[in-house]
Amino acid sequence: MEVNETSTKERIISTAISLFHTNGYKGTTIREIAKAAKVNSANISYYFNGKQGLLEACFVRFFEKYLSFLEEEVRNLQYESSDKCLKRALYYILNYQSDHHLLARFVWREVSVDSQIVREIISSYLMKERFYFKQLMKEAVGDKATTTEMNYFIVQLRSMITMPFLNSQYLREVWQMFPHEKYFVDHYFLIIDRWLTQILENQTKPFLLKAAFL
Repeated sequence: MEVNETSTKERIISTAISLFHTNGYKGTTIREIAKAAKVNSANISYYFNGKQGLLEACFVRFFEKYLSFLEEEVRNLQYESSDKCLKRALYYILNYQSDHHLLARFVWREVSVDSQIVREIISSYLMKERFYFKQLMKEAVGDKATTTEMNYFIVQLRSMITMPFLNSQYLREVWQMFPHEKYFVDHYFLIIDRWLTQILENQTKPFLLKAAFL
């Protein structure tokens, strides 16, 4: 692909991410994207086959990189301890989302909407995410947890690493926390690290404690 062609595609995607984030997918038109990116609308049709193709490109861009951190640490299980691999994957994912906070917020917001393309994303990317997390957690907890307990734990852990970017406005306005800043990522990860360490090193109690009121 020629440099100019690559540059044009990147400009279109970057512009689309910004407008999708601000106005929502449905609230953004091809004409608005073309105008902001300073390209002809025909370029968007040529490179992406329309607005839905652009949406797919945004999903692919986000999830390919997001999953690469989990995949890499699953491979590293044969060389390093499971808790180290798991924590490193989480740290890289937090940093990636922070560096691409507009894309992260848009993607997590969009996958909450039931549509054909979202169902395809779930089957192709989020099922892989589940597999990688289960591999990392299986090695980390061994026989300390049942399958059901581990599944609930993964859902909780996943929520912890996606919440700041999905709810970035809430964090900014209510807590004066800024997920796009390195300071936030480092301090937020320390809390997750301590939480994980306490659970993974807990050899005398059940993996998940029963709620006191049950």
